Amino acid sequence: MADQTNHNQAGEVAPSTVDKQAPSVAEEHAPSTDSPEATDLPTANAPDPKAANPEDNPNAAKPSAASPKREKPAPAAKAAVGEKPASAATEQKPAAAAKAAKKEKAPAVEDKPFVEFIEQDYLPALQKAIAQQGVQDLQVSFAKQKVSITGFESSEECWQIIGSWSEIGQRQFNLYFPEEDIQGKKGFSCNEGKKPSTLESFLIDERKITLDLLVFGLVQRLDGQKWLGRN
Repeated sequence: MADQTNHNQAGEVAPSTVDKQAPSVAEEHAPSTDSPEATDLPTANAPDPKAANPEDNPNAAKPSAASPKREKPAPAAKAAVGEKPASAATEQKPAAAAKAAKKEKAPAVEDKPFVEFIEQDYLPALQKAIAQQGVQDLQVSFAKQKVSITGFESSEECWQIIGSWSEIGQRQFNLYFPEEDIQGKKGFSCNEGKKPSTLESFLIDERKITLDLLVFGLVQRLDGQKWLGRN
C-alpha cells in the first residue's frame, strides 16, 4: 500500500489536505467569543417554538404586536331604575282603560234603594204607560200601610202603590211589596168601589225584575181586567 503521507524534499512530513481544511470548517460553525449569538446548528434539547406554551417556553412564537385585539361587544344598555319595558306598558293600557270604563258606567236603576227606585223611576214610567192606554185621570200614590183585604187586617204594614181613576165608576188597584224589594215577593189586588177580597201573586215566575217588566206586567194585568180605554 502506498504511503499517503506527503514528504517534502527536506524529509519533513507535510500536513494533508484534510488537516488543512478542518480548522476552517470548525471556525465557521463555532460561536464567537466576543458576544453570544445563536447558531444555525440544531440543538437536541430545544423545544418546538410552535407547540410549546409561551409561558413555559421563551422560544415560543409570540403574536405580532401589529395584530388587532378582539374587543368584547358592549353590553346592552340597561333600563333606567323604575322604568318598565314598552311591551309591559302597552299591555297595561287596555286593562287601565277597561277599569276606567267600568267606573264611568252608571249603575242600573234597579240597583237603587227601593223607595228611591219606586218614586223616581217606576211611578213616572207607570203613569205614562197607563195614560197611553187612554186613561186620562189616573191618580197614583206610594205609601206604607196595612193591607185592606179581608183576612189580612192584622198583617203588618207594607209598601203599596195605589192607583185609581173614575172614568167609568171608581176603579182602584194596589201593588204590594211586603219585602221592600222589587226582586222579592209582590202582590196585586183591584176593586170597583168595593173593598178588595182577593190578594194575587204578581210576577212570581220571573227570575229578574226590571223597570220595564214591572210596568208591562201591571199594564197587562189591568188590560186583562178590561179597565183600559181600548176595552
